[in-house]
This record gives sequence, structure tokens and C-alpha cells, in this order.
Amino acid sequence: MLRYFMMTVLAGFHVVASAQIRLPDVLSDNMVLQRNDSALLWGWASPGEKIRIQASWKSTPDSAVSSGGSIWSVKIKTPDAGGPYTIKLRGWNTIELKNILIGEVWVCSGQSNMEWSGNHGLPDIKAELATCADDQLRFFQVPKITSNSPQDNVPGKWTSCDSNTLKPFSAIGYFFGKELRKKLGVPVALINSSWGGTPAEVWTPAELVTGAPQLAAAAAKQGVNGYRPHVAGKTYNAMIAPITNYRIAGAIWYQGESNTGTASTYQPLMETMIGSWRKAWGTDFPFYYVQIAPFTYGAGTVKGALLRESQEQTLSYPKTGMVVITDLVDDTTNIHPINKHDVGQRLANLALGDHYGKQGIAIKSPQFDKMEKKNNQIILHFKHADNGLVLKGAAKEWFIAGADKKFVPADVKVKGNIVTVSAKGLAQPEAVRFAFSNSGIGNIFSKEGLPVSPFRTDSWPEQ
Repeated sequence: MLRYFMMTVLAGFHVVASAQIRLPDVLSDNMVLQRNDSALLWGWASPGEKIRIQASWKSTPDSAVSSGGSIWSVKIKTPDAGGPYTIKLRGWNTIELKNILIGEVWVCSGQSNMEWSGNHGLPDIKAELATCADDQLRFFQVPKITSNSPQDNVPGKWTSCDSNTLKPFSAIGYFFGKELRKKLGVPVALINSSWGGTPAEVWTPAELVTGAPQLAAAAAKQGVNGYRPHVAGKTYNAMIAPITNYRIAGAIWYQGESNTGTASTYQPLMETMIGSWRKAWGTDFPFYYVQIAPFTYGAGTVKGALLRESQEQTLSYPKTGMVVITDLVDDTTNIHPINKHDVGQRLANLALGDHYGKQGIAIKSPQFDKMEKKNNQIILHFKHADNGLVLKGAAKEWFIAGADKKFVPADVKVKGNIVTVSAKGLAQPEAVRFAFSNSGIGNIFSKEGLPVSPFRTDSWPEQ
């Protein structure tokens, strides 16, 4: 009889244990929820289990019932920025989430230049450690993991910014978030999901890559590498899919170096990736990215320039923005420029002006718009240069060619936002290129100080 009683009690414990409400790691103490939104809370429980959710900023509770698959979810309205708050969930067990803030949530992703942190010896971060502590700036670090199928949870925890949590976190993400905190005056959360060396294919759902012949062919050129995944969808499944229920304001992205070998497909790949993320999140959030920096990819190619060109062309995709950083590099033999502060600052300015509507901020680099031929000159017109352009020092990285496609150094004159280009002895010029090389650093800027994006006026084939 005693044995039967003990077995019954143990069975009862098993039933209760299996009925426990569980939450994904991203829903935990210290999290920041997107303000003025419908935040989704979700998790697992016993089938049919009723769950009561009480957010401390609300007078009435919300509720959910776990499905036959043991999954539950509920949307709760979030107020304007503030906190700290709590959320109490009651079912067979009770969970209380504490120290919750309401503010702005951004995802930071890409490869090593987004990943790089104070652990990589960045002087910009070293200078911040003594004064960086800010409970209103919070981090969630997604670990480097892969999966063959989309996952519903990723390990991690929310932390407040201090000298210990900042050092291993994305430097660009930090400077981006710090500026948003300063200018918006609200809590800011950063979810860093980045991995050095990764091509964009691994951040894109596999079926969208393998199902498009052009993208599949390019993806096949990504070889096996001992320090990063190369198969389409692998990091999307494990590092992006698990957080797509978590409401965000937008995403920042720094990647492209690992796709320079297939630059011609980068634009459709990025549009596919961005579209897939927005579909998964269920919102057309802004997506801001960094044009890759000048770097000596190898003699005899312009693959870096071609990738930058594809990045600029991606701006035709809705609600995207790009920052140009050709002036922030002091060593073109280092693929990891150490100046992360100004990169984060420019991304923040772009978000502040474009998404948050802040005025008086320079947010877009000048871009080549159109050209006209006049006698032995080519006259260039630019977008985002209404206040004029400034050439600092002698012209460099400017080249001009005739019908023979042989480029020679050009003479350059700047007047307002118009640039006139010519070369002695060239009577009938056909095309101009500016900083269109792997490592070209230009010296022409908007009056506000943003560098002109590298460009070419031709579409001549490149090897």
C-alpha cells in the first residue's frame, strides 16, 4: 500500500511539473519592452492551462490558454516609456518578472565589425568603461549557435550597461544605443545577434536562398570555414527566429565583407533577408546598415567596390538606410577599422532623423544622381547635398575614361553640389569613377561633413 501511495504521489509531482508555465529566455527580469505597442508574451504550459497575466502598468489583467501543443501567447498593450514595472503570470505556478522598462528596442546584427567589442582591445570602449554605467541602457547577447530548423528559444539574459557588461558587447551597438538614450531620453534595449565572418546567406531562411537559383548559386560559393557557419539559414534559425516574437523598433546591420566574392547577388540577397525578417516580426521596421569600409581585398579586383555598389542599390528597398564610413579608416590593411564610435553615431543619427523625426541632423551621405557631358567635361549631380559639397585637399580617387574604357586621374572642380570632371588630352570623356576600388578613401564631403558614397557612372563589366 505504501509503495502504491508513493508511486501515486510521484506521478502527481510529474503532472504538476509538466504543467509549469515556462518562458523563453528573452522574456525575463530586466527586459525592455517596446513602448506604445502590443508586446507579445509567449511560452509553454500544459495543454488547456489557463494563464493570468498582470502587468503592473495596467489595472486589468490579460489572460491566455495554452494550446494542445502546449504553447500560449498573449498581446499586452505597453504604455509610453517608463518603469520599472513587473509582470506576474499565474497558472499552475507563478512567475514574476521584475525590473522591466518600457522604451525602444533595436536588434544589432551582422559579422565581425558589428560583433567587435572591448574584448578586442577597442580604445573607444576602453575610454567608456569608467562612465558607461546606465540602468536605462540594457543588453541581451545572443550566443553563437546554429540550427537546421527555426528554434523557439535562445539562451541569454538581460543586463544593464556597466563596465562588466559593456566590455564583451557590440561596440557599434553600444554607441548607437548610447546616442538614442541621450537624444530620446527613454530606456533603450539592444539585442546583439552577430557572428564574425558570416555571409548574409546564413542569416536568411534557407528555403528563400535555395529556392532562388541566382542566390543558391552564389551561396554554393561559400566554402567551409572553421570559425563560422556557411550554410544558408543556420544562424537565422538559431539566432534570429527565436527573437522574432519580441517587438522591436528596428535593426542595424554591419556585414558584407564575406559576400564580396558574389557582389552581383548581394542586393537581391539583402532584399530577401530584410523582407524575411520583417515578415517574421510582422512589421515593416526600419533597417539601417553600414557600407563596408575600404580594405585591400587583393590586387586585380574591385570586389570591395562592387559590394559597396550593391549596398547602395539596396537603398531602393523600402525603409532602408545606409551610412558611409570611407573617412573613418586609418589602415586599409585592417578589415576591422578601430573607430566604432563614429559608426555607431552615424547609425544613431540616421535612426533619429529618419525613424524618430528629429530635425537638424545630417543623416544621409551625398550620392551620385546623374551626369551630363559638356565638351570635354563630365558634369555630375548629387542627391543629399543641398547645401553643397566640399573637396578637402587635392582631388584623389577621381578617374575619368573615354570610349576605350581606360581610366586616368581626373581634374575636379566643385561648385555647390555640382562636380565637374575632366582630364588633359581627353576630348570625349564617357565615364567617371570615384573611390571605386577596394581600398579607396575619398576626400569630398557634404557641407555637414558626411563623405560622398563611392560610385561609378558606367556599368562596364568588371572581372
